[in-house]
Amino acid sequence: MVAEGGPTGYAQKLGIQKDQVVQELGWDEDTDDDIRADVEDACGAELLDEDADEVVDVVLLWWRDGDGDLVDRLMDAIAPLADDGIIWVLTPKTGKPGHVLPAEIAESAPTAGLMQTSSANLGDWSASRLVQPKSKAAGRHS
Repeated sequence: MVAEGGPTGYAQKLGIQKDQVVQELGWDEDTDDDIRADVEDACGAELLDEDADEVVDVVLLWWRDGDGDLVDRLMDAIAPLADDGIIWVLTPKTGKPGHVLPAEIAESAPTAGLMQTSSANLGDWSASRLVQPKSKAAGRHS
């Protein structure tokens, strides 16, 4: 339910597709309900919460400065992830409360066994796309 007439395109920017299973981690009162609603519309289901135990295609991880250790949180996010699954780390944009330096994500991803592949602009939030490397032999496209 998008109030301002028309879809926002957030889910499209995140590559969310119909029937994908999407889990949301780190929800708080500051998360963007427009992003959440657009993702739910695109995948055709409600977002799974932190307690879900299904295998998921996409994890939306809302992350702010002061939320703790990003590496630990990424390790938690990997656990239910399908082999070809994606983790989107959503952080407040520069100048917004809770802003996270891009270097924190860039440094945390490899430590957690992930590669950062792209980013997306989602209104007041920035999203960083993290994936698990296919294998050391196959993953030579940097």
